[in-house]
Parts: sequence; C-alpha cells; structure tokens
Amino acid sequence: MDWGWYLFKFNGRINRARFWLAGLIIGCWMIFLMALLFVPVGYLFGWPEEFSFSLKNIFAIVDPKSYHQLSRTDLGVIVVNVITMPSLLWVFVATSVKRLHDRDMSGWWIIPFFAVPGIYHQFADRLHHTFLLGFVTWPITACYFWGIVELYFLPGTRWTNRFGPNPLGKQQTRPRSGATRLGATTAWAPQSEIEMTPHLGSPPPGMRVNRGT
Repeated sequence: MDWGWYLFKFNGRINRARFWLAGLIIGCWMIFLMALLFVPVGYLFGWPEEFSFSLKNIFAIVDPKSYHQLSRTDLGVIVVNVITMPSLLWVFVATSVKRLHDRDMSGWWIIPFFAVPGIYHQFADRLHHTFLLGFVTWPITACYFWGIVELYFLPGTRWTNRFGPNPLGKQQTRPRSGATRLGATTAWAPQSEIEMTPHLGSPPPGMRVNRGT
C-alpha cells in the first residue's frame, strides 16, 4: 500500500476498514507525540495533569476570552497541540475525503459534517440560549451524526464512480440493469446452449457408396 497517498493525499477512494485503520494510526501517533513532548514541555511550562489533543486548545490561542484565562501549565498543553495537531488533522481530513469519495460524495461534505459542528461547539457556550437557537443546534448536531454514519458505517459504491474504482477490487463499471441482474441470478438452461441440427441422409464427407455391390 502507498502510505504517502493513503495518509496525506486527497484523491481516490478508501473503504471502511482503511478509514478505521487511519483512526487507529492517529490515536497511536497522538500517544507517541505526547510521550515525546511531555518532558521538555513539562520543564518549560510546568507539569500538566494530563495532555489532551483537541481543536479547542488551538482555538484558545486565537480567542482572546479564552487566552486570558489560561495558566502557564495550560500554555504548555497548547504548545503541544500547535506542534502536533496540524499533521494529525491533515491525516484525518485526507482519509475522510477519500472515504467520502468511496460513498460517491464530494469531499466538501466534510465542512457540514465536521467543520461547522466543531466551530459551533467551540462558541456555543457564548450564544444566548433562546428558542431560535434550537433551530440551529439540532440541524448541526444531525449533520455531525450523519457524517459519522456515512464515514464509519455505510459501504462504498460497488461500481467505479467518478472518483475511481472500487477499492475492494470489484471492477463493476456501472450498476447492473434489471435484465443483466435477472440473467446473472437465473438457473442455467441447457436447451439455450445446445443447438439441434437435422440429420442429413448423405454420407459424411470423404465416403462414397460402392455401386457395384
């Protein structure tokens, strides 16, 4: 398998198994980077109780309200996130786009599925809880769960779609028609394969009748 394409490129398709594998790789990558950066960050900023990888930590840097509430230890956690999160996020987006392609969906669907819910979750506690806000909250939440189902649980198209061939190796170029599907599922009929020809009274070629007998 081409690991560079698998983890970092946006073209082509991957199936559910490879998408789940990408999530496992991201998790192991997080643990490795946490162990690698724990000691130097601890000496510089103080020892945090725990490291957490979250986009919320990165938002805290550019968000003045959150920034002024951060302690020195919190800054250490944010530094770790700033160093590691871009590469982890790139792998997640690249594999998610290829998984959407497997579903014959544009990669731009990642915006309503994950980007909009993530931004909303960051700033939701600052919005006034009104009845009108409920009309925004429920569609955003529904889009998030729809994205989870599409990427993690639903199979890809069985035929070659606009983004490439079936990653499982089934090279069906297009959906079967009703007649083709009926022919593929109907039992074999011997009479349809055997051609009956009438018997001729003349002898086979190369043989003659001896008239003197």
